[in-house]
Amino acid sequence: MSSTTLHPRISPPPYTGAVRPARHRRVIPGFGLGLGYTLAWLGLIVLIPLASVFLYSTQLGWAGLWNIWTEPRVLASLRLSFGTALAAAVFNAVMGTLVAWVFVRYRFPGRRLFDAMIDLPFALPTAVAGIALTALYGPNGWIGQWLESVGVKVAYTPIGITVALVFIGLPFVVRVVQPVLVETERELEEAAASLGAGRWQTVTRVVLPAVWPAVLAGFALAFARGVGEYGSVIFIAGNIPQVSEIAPLLITIKLEEFDYAGATAIAVAMLLLSFALLLVINSLQSRLARGERRAGG
Repeated sequence: MSSTTLHPRISPPPYTGAVRPARHRRVIPGFGLGLGYTLAWLGLIVLIPLASVFLYSTQLGWAGLWNIWTEPRVLASLRLSFGTALAAAVFNAVMGTLVAWVFVRYRFPGRRLFDAMIDLPFALPTAVAGIALTALYGPNGWIGQWLESVGVKVAYTPIGITVALVFIGLPFVVRVVQPVLVETERELEEAAASLGAGRWQTVTRVVLPAVWPAVLAGFALAFARGVGEYGSVIFIAGNIPQVSEIAPLLITIKLEEFDYAGATAIAVAMLLLSFALLLVINSLQSRLARGERRAGG
């Protein structure tokens, strides 16, 4: 008998066909902890500052707020800020979608250079943009002098404010719509063309339904940026009360005059109007997205 003890071979358990589920490893904490972090940061960065504005405005009472909101100068500044921001956002929604379409669907010399130039308003200081636009569209500017000769005045008017808001808002629409157009299947367009659809029918019935949520998202971003824009507007606006004076500038003027109650009241009005309009836009965007998913399903 050998000195080495032979152990019986241990065979693996029989295979039963059941696969043990792999444990799901989360990169970030679970829902409870992640939600806590989200609400904490959201509260510190957004909710608490906004709540402080509302709390300070309560010192005025509803009568005091209403008296400030109904001042002709305040009404004119709010109407100008929201009106020009809305006009610029509508223009950017149309032209930004067209620019994104050209960048996605066509190849031409200098395409990458022009594509990179779209992001310049993000990096350019807004004051520099305002000075440049004033130099171009002013009475003695390269473009403004020709427009003045035909009776069109851009600088120091609401038209100049709209031009400045178009300049700073265009990248928002282009950068939101462009990835959606890249992911859109061109086979659908070719199929529509093979079935006899014209170019306009293909655009309105195939392309636009797929990009409408993105267009609305870009519109909302451009509108929100335009409402609160300050640096690129004050140089070209002229800042004439009840003519070309925007609401953010009026808030600054109130603060410089130590009229904190008036500045807070105007800020609350802007917050309420902006929140209401953005809520409507986001609801419409969600409804269009649900309609698109139903159509795709």
